[in-house]
Amino acid sequence: MNKRCATINKILPFSCVDGPGNRLVIFLQGCNLNCLNCHNPYTMTFCDNCGDCVATCPHGALSFQNNRVHWESDICQQCDTCLQTCTKNSTPMTGQYSVDSILAIIRQYLVFINGITVSGGEATLQLPFIMALFSAIKNADDLKHLSCFIDSNGHLSLMGWKKIIPYTEGTMIDLKAWKSENALYLTGRDNQKVIDSIKFLARADKLYEVRLLYIPDQTDYLEYIDELSAFLLTLPTETRIKINAFQTHGVTGTASTWASATKDEIEYFASLLAQRGIQNLILPQIYL
Repeated sequence: MNKRCATINKILPFSCVDGPGNRLVIFLQGCNLNCLNCHNPYTMTFCDNCGDCVATCPHGALSFQNNRVHWESDICQQCDTCLQTCTKNSTPMTGQYSVDSILAIIRQYLVFINGITVSGGEATLQLPFIMALFSAIKNADDLKHLSCFIDSNGHLSLMGWKKIIPYTEGTMIDLKAWKSENALYLTGRDNQKVIDSIKFLARADKLYEVRLLYIPDQTDYLEYIDELSAFLLTLPTETRIKINAFQTHGVTGTASTWASATKDEIEYFASLLAQRGIQNLILPQIYL
């Protein structure tokens, strides 16, 4: 039995956009960035049990017990009033799951999925849980055929990546800006560690996808298109270069006033990369 636990925000039984094939996706709570454009800001921090949200719940799904906020998922109507109340980029709607409990959930959907992806928030903040989960999957006769992927912002130390790569088939890394100055503005941290992570994972043959979130007038991809392209050309040709289009859905604060990326802007960005030899470009299928 493996009782190591993680704080989990959501489990999505089926996804076709979080790695190859149909995947069960586990969204872990907590993040080490503070992105202005975050579409899920309630995943950033862990609930500190202040209790401010309890009185605002219109369905009585929240209570305060033993100095902790208690969430009853069976009563909850997912109205998100608690998220609107919270001023700390958190949520009371999380759960503590052990490795064994996650394995039981995986087995419920086993015949429908090709693999598991851990995401967030930032999944690698709970790295020991990921290692324990992936190891358990690899050692289970009925689960070991599943591929195990990590969706990350890349702010994990190289020592951390060395610990996890024996247990994972691939990673998807967000390169949110090219220059560290732009990354610092957008996310609160520079991106040198992200660059180092991408290089390391590429050498280890564990880099499945690099994601570029295009934000009109905010990201610096176009300004440094030659440098960005030269870097991407150093990656294995099978690495997917996925361009995501910024939209304001779920965004709060200053970024909620930013312009959304249009199909024309994304296709222009992609054309500049293609002209410079970038292959395996993946563009959005839908623009909201």
